[in-house]
Amino acid sequence: MATTEEIERRVAEADSVRSAKRSATAQRVGELAQRRDAIAEQLSDVERELGDVLAAAGDVIGVDELARFTEVPAADLTRWLTARTPTRTGAKRTRSAASEKNGTSKRPSVVRAPTDGRASTLPESSAVPRADADVPVGVAGEGT
Repeated sequence: MATTEEIERRVAEADSVRSAKRSATAQRVGELAQRRDAIAEQLSDVERELGDVLAAAGDVIGVDELARFTEVPAADLTRWLTARTPTRTGAKRTRSAASEKNGTSKRPSVVRAPTDGRASTLPESSAVPRADADVPVGVAGEGT
């Protein structure tokens, strides 16, 4: 039978081999994941540039014609064109800030509280009858 020290040594030896394999695997996966991220970023940049080129040339050459000339599938060209996001400038934020100051924002002028399914307690205008109004039978003519 093995001694306590021998058992401890054997377990440590087995663990060190397994631990080395685990460490090597984790390092390799980390390296590959970093490489993949870098390549994905490069691919994203190329696809964005393709979309920009397609958009800029749209008035002189169409997707179908480009597909014929380049043998790049029209579906890919269309995807790159529609997926492109134009670069944003500060102009949009400036306009929004200006509209906030002068009160021309597109926010609703009336804030409505959520309802719990009950009818509104606010009176509706009777100037224009609503065709879609649910009026119980006998209620419309009462009191008039």
